[in-house]
Amino acid sequence: MRYALLMHHHEPADGELDAEVIAEAQRAFDVYAKALAQAGVLLSADVLQPTGSTTTVTRRDGTPRVQDGPFAETKEALAGIFLIDVPDLDAAIDWARQNPAAQWGSIEIRPVSTSFLDGGWTR
Repeated sequence: MRYALLMHHHEPADGELDAEVIAEAQRAFDVYAKALAQAGVLLSADVLQPTGSTTTVTRRDGTPRVQDGPFAETKEALAGIFLIDVPDLDAAIDWARQNPAAQWGSIEIRPVSTSFLDGGWTR
């Protein structure tokens, strides 16, 4: 089953983290992504740019609206996504525990409902 591991954490301001801390986190994510790939469960991984680069589109009243920034104001921001394919929730939880971002934020595990693959929706 496909699961999205959604990494939420405090978004550091420019200059808040020194280069050594950033390099250490990059090494940890490299090890983690390679472990997922070697286990044959990694479908994709994306680290998102800061929320300041976000654009939100809505059409709730029928009129498209485009606004700068994230839709919801929160203390933690969605920072990245790992999409994995594992047998069950227990396996997804085990991989989430190993995610380096679990040290400074939270990892939301969300089962994928359907996917657009090979030109069509699954199900």
